[in-house]
Amino acid sequence: MIQDDCNFSRRRMIRSLFSGSILMPAVISQLLANDGRAAELGPDNPLAPKQPHFPAKAKHVIFIYLPGGCSHVDSFDYKPRLIDDAKNGRLYQGKRKLGLPLWEFKPRGKSGIYTSDLFPHIGEAIDDICVINSLRNDHNDHFQATLGIHTGSVTFKRPSIGSWVSYGLGTENQNLPSFVALAPQLPYTGAQVWDSDFLPAAHQGTRVVAGEEPVPNLNRRSPSPKIQEDELSLLERFNRRHLKTRQADPQLEGRIKSYETAFGMQQAMPEVLDLSKETDATLKLYGLESGQTTGFGWQAIVARRMVERGVRFIELIDVGASKNWDAHGDMKTHEPLARNIDKPIAGLIRDLKSRGLLDQTLVVWTTEFGRSPTQEGEYGRGHFANAFSSWLAGGGVKGGMVYGKTDDYGMKVAENECHIHDFHATILHLLGLDHTRLTFRHGGRDYRLTDVHGNVVKAILA
Repeated sequence: MIQDDCNFSRRRMIRSLFSGSILMPAVISQLLANDGRAAELGPDNPLAPKQPHFPAKAKHVIFIYLPGGCSHVDSFDYKPRLIDDAKNGRLYQGKRKLGLPLWEFKPRGKSGIYTSDLFPHIGEAIDDICVINSLRNDHNDHFQATLGIHTGSVTFKRPSIGSWVSYGLGTENQNLPSFVALAPQLPYTGAQVWDSDFLPAAHQGTRVVAGEEPVPNLNRRSPSPKIQEDELSLLERFNRRHLKTRQADPQLEGRIKSYETAFGMQQAMPEVLDLSKETDATLKLYGLESGQTTGFGWQAIVARRMVERGVRFIELIDVGASKNWDAHGDMKTHEPLARNIDKPIAGLIRDLKSRGLLDQTLVVWTTEFGRSPTQEGEYGRGHFANAFSSWLAGGGVKGGMVYGKTDDYGMKVAENECHIHDFHATILHLLGLDHTRLTFRHGGRDYRLTDVHGNVVKAILA
């Protein structure tokens, strides 16, 4: 048996092995091969593909998140009375100054849905999109609202929606993570956005960033074969002894599985991130130039490539916790942010559709809340969680429709409120998962993404 002081020494030793120049996946892959566990986790393999509760419309999710709060009344929620009253200087309820939307709204597509010039390219793809103009979050601060849109809870840490999907369905490609976050910067709440929390550790999202090293420590860095051999021998001995004392330790099994996946990533991930075989026409669709390895267009095309290779859930985050969509001072800051993502997102929808992948891929576009129809300062808008817009495309959703309605000013939900629990329940439903049955026992109770709430929005299902 390993005593406590030996356990401490083990932890300290493994930290020293992995904190230097040694590549963890290379070490663990050989350890697992020697240990015979790389392919023998069997029913304990947390990432093994699982059958959904019922036939699914979608197999994959691309979840596009805009940190800071994109204004609904400047993008997808057309409010003629707000525009007219703001132009004429009328006050909301005789007290507050209304903010005039800065971008013109026009009917677009065969469906004639009004969208603004803030997102002209997305507007051209509106016939494939279901706009939800009645979303509601439970908190008006960034940190809590970000937790809400990702985890369903605005008060406590909970597993991310991507982790829940990974837990419920596993993944089709064991050489790539089931849940990937393409995030050049950390958003509000940091890595909690893709954290698995109390779910098995293997379901945590893997962060990928643009640049020279998209995934840290993916390249082999062992100082010499002899040193690596000695370290492997020591590490294998410690892990064998430790595993024997923790046969039912899900964290340890999850960690072993994550190391196995990391080794597979050494082979698979570089190929996913290599865009050299993409045609010039495809790169142009995303607003990319040949050889470009940064920008939201790069994130979007990599997301499509991950879908092709069986990755279950991919989150795209355009900016971080600063210089984002939080337009308190000047709504004009929305314009360059929108320009950065508009063409790539529209290109992603078209590309998925042309390859026959849109029907099986649910594209989600959301932010943590909207912005106030009333004016903040001279040119800005404040946080607004009472009503805001998001949209879905592909994956079993009706295109060219609008669900839900706010009042004449975009202040309150007037018809068909869609709470974040309903939003999450619907996403899970499209993946063939019953949100009331997707549970995990923790702390003496069964938890789920939607807590004890949520209804599937059946009106938007194709």
